[in-house]
Amino acid sequence: MLEPNPFEVLDVKPGADEQTVRAAYRRLVKGCHPDQFQDAQQQKAAQEKLVRLNLAYEAALKLAARTTVGFNLISQEEAKHFACRLMEQGNPESALRQLGRADSRDADWYCLQGDILMALRQYENAHQSYREAVRRDPDNRVYRQGALDAALAMKKNRPLGAKLADWVRGKR
Repeated sequence: MLEPNPFEVLDVKPGADEQTVRAAYRRLVKGCHPDQFQDAQQQKAAQEKLVRLNLAYEAALKLAARTTVGFNLISQEEAKHFACRLMEQGNPESALRQLGRADSRDADWYCLQGDILMALRQYENAHQSYREAVRRDPDNRVYRQGALDAALAMKKNRPLGAKLADWVRGKR
């Protein structure tokens, strides 16, 4: 069975803030408290409605809190657009922050994240991003090339100690 949208149950707009959710919950609970009814059938119906309201209230509060922490989410396309503009301006740190505001992620999102992380010289994280892009779209050569470039950069930029350890192991 499909669960109803918690904002609809509370009769508030989707994406309402925590204060609005709390006010709507209090208003609705007052009208359906089982102690207000004498008839057993009405009490049972009120109890069921109260349970639905409680579940919707908890879910709506979680959703309201998630969208207001740190920064607001924007559409994936907007996030990618802003991130690309910031990369063109030579600001990969801000580009990564803007990209993180996306409300969803697809293969292109992960590829762009890989590009940004490569610019930040975070090769291992970039490799993981490209690999996720490849996992989502295995036939895309751009994603595969990005993963290869990141893997080569990881190998090339390993600390000297790790290179020496590999050399010693190879001599044995």
